[in-house]
Amino acid sequence: MSRPTPAPLRAAANTIGILAFLVAAFPVYWMVNSSFLDRNEIRNPVPTWVPFGGDLDNFRTVFATDQFVNALRVSLMVTGLTVVVALAFAFVAAVAVSRFRFRGRMSFIVTLLLIQMIPVEGLFISQYKMLEAAELLNTVVGLTLVYVASVLPFTIWTLRGFVAGVPYELEEAAMMDGCTRVQAFFRVTLPLLAPGLVATGVFGFIQAWNEFTLALVVMTREDQRTLPLWLSTFTDVNRGTDWGGIMAGSTLIAVPVIIFFLVVQGRMVSGLTTGAVKG
Repeated sequence: MSRPTPAPLRAAANTIGILAFLVAAFPVYWMVNSSFLDRNEIRNPVPTWVPFGGDLDNFRTVFATDQFVNALRVSLMVTGLTVVVALAFAFVAAVAVSRFRFRGRMSFIVTLLLIQMIPVEGLFISQYKMLEAAELLNTVVGLTLVYVASVLPFTIWTLRGFVAGVPYELEEAAMMDGCTRVQAFFRVTLPLLAPGLVATGVFGFIQAWNEFTLALVVMTREDQRTLPLWLSTFTDVNRGTDWGGIMAGSTLIAVPVIIFFLVVQGRMVSGLTTGAVKG
């Protein structure tokens, strides 16, 4: 029987956890707080901790044109396609390297790690030339292909661990009960991999939603900007930086990510619990 944790140690751990949460949450609080302040208050050396008397002028600036809606549409399409395509390819690859033994398997796994070490900036020229030759610049499909290529190695590596964690004996037991190999995999193994699919999907979603540099290279037309590119329009050489507009836009950009994470978090916990009971 394990010994209970001493009260002073537990209190110290709780204090450290609260401090870590406050440090992580402060930038989010400051972003939302600043989105309700005018330019003079934001630039004031004396910080305004609570936006009493604030207004919605910064949010009105965001919606003054249809640029935000267009950028939101492009980001949603690119992010959704990236998550779906990356998970589909990564799932097949993860099953192959975890369930089968074939020549070049270890080389493939090592290559995935090496690809992760290549700086993204080192691929800009080749990616641009390839998309230009295929006439995919300033298109959702072109940016999606680039995002899938950048997300796929880590996604395969992550899913591989989840697939390897599901005992193959479960599939063998299902096949002894009359299932084919494919039926056993989809009826037994696939439901247990739901938490892994959700976890990797969250990673792909956040990376594609917040990515800036690749979109800057691929999407050069104003009507094909993603949300991070649109956010950069609040910086002007002559007028300076509109921090109120940036904070309001950043707040709106963060809302879909928070909603998505809250939804899949509940499903991920549910999948983990279901998998533990079935196992």
